[in-house]
Amino acid sequence: MSTPPPSPETPSGRPAGDAALPLGAGSGHGAGPAPSIGPTTSAPMARGRRAGPKPPWLKIRAPGGPEYTRLKAQLRERGLHTVCEEARCPNVEECWSGGTATLMLMGDTCTRACSFCAVKTARLPAPLDEGEPAKAAESVRLMELDYVVLTSVDRDDLPDGGAAHFGRSVHAVRAENPETLVEVLIPDFGGDREALASLVRARPDVIAQNLETVERLTHPVRDPRAGYGRTLELLRRVKQLDASILTKSSLMLGLGETDDEVRAAMRDLRAAGVDFLTLGQYLQPTPKHLKVVEYVTPEAFERWRVEGEALGFRYVASGPLVRSSYRAGEFAIRAVWQERHGAAGTADPGHSQNRTRAHGAQSRNTQGAA
Repeated sequence: MSTPPPSPETPSGRPAGDAALPLGAGSGHGAGPAPSIGPTTSAPMARGRRAGPKPPWLKIRAPGGPEYTRLKAQLRERGLHTVCEEARCPNVEECWSGGTATLMLMGDTCTRACSFCAVKTARLPAPLDEGEPAKAAESVRLMELDYVVLTSVDRDDLPDGGAAHFGRSVHAVRAENPETLVEVLIPDFGGDREALASLVRARPDVIAQNLETVERLTHPVRDPRAGYGRTLELLRRVKQLDASILTKSSLMLGLGETDDEVRAAMRDLRAAGVDFLTLGQYLQPTPKHLKVVEYVTPEAFERWRVEGEALGFRYVASGPLVRSSYRAGEFAIRAVWQERHGAAGTADPGHSQNRTRAHGAQSRNTQGAA
């Protein structure tokens, strides 16, 4: 599953909580040689400082603004929850105020056990909640979301890995919220091509699957059933099935990867036709999980952003607190969607005519969202 490592700290030193970092990571449009990030070495120290106490840039203010408080109370009244809260994402307040949230589907128990993720695991999780698609649609309506990310645990116990449930959720959200853009951050469905094709037919606006880390570190970072090549093939396959669907992936930094390995992963994603990329700091969920090898500096993340955009990604969100679902990135995705389909959204049969209403969030500050 694409699930969160832990939290930065508030200024008081109290954990702000687990952040929804890369859970679960064609034709390249390269723009010539990528700019250099500096001397490339095999040592992780090439880009930041070795792990120790969390650096100042990972200390944040705990959420608690009026809009956050209002929305949280509405959700609690109806027994609804978001990944943003349960993962205690550091950017939750700005995201919710800007009309973005991430909802978890298919329960809270994963059939896989990635070494970076603290979500509980089991061979046979609880049966699916058949009413969940309607609950997801209700959450989107209550929160008045412009952009929703639907994600999930891995469900290898299901014949299609949960693809049909994802599709029903996309349709339910669309039926009740025709103006909301829908991203699905999905598991790999065990490599089942028909399962993926069924989800593509539901026409989400964005399909994301996280590469998570560089090829050398894929194992032990990810569960043995996940794979570097499988993720790339899934993302490539989406474009083959429906080139109009935007694709997205994410990388965690700070696990001991080298500069050249990060560059290789970025190039592989572009070769698979991926449109959007996020890069964020890996944070250790518990002492039993993989240790942080280094804290990558904000300046280094900015250099990765520049390099990624030079490779041809439509948008790169890169920073210590950037997570898979990142408000600034989703604002950019909406702009790309509108450019492709026009202000009325008439080019896309999966949406209503009024899908792309002008929203006040366009005037809000989108920096530092989740």
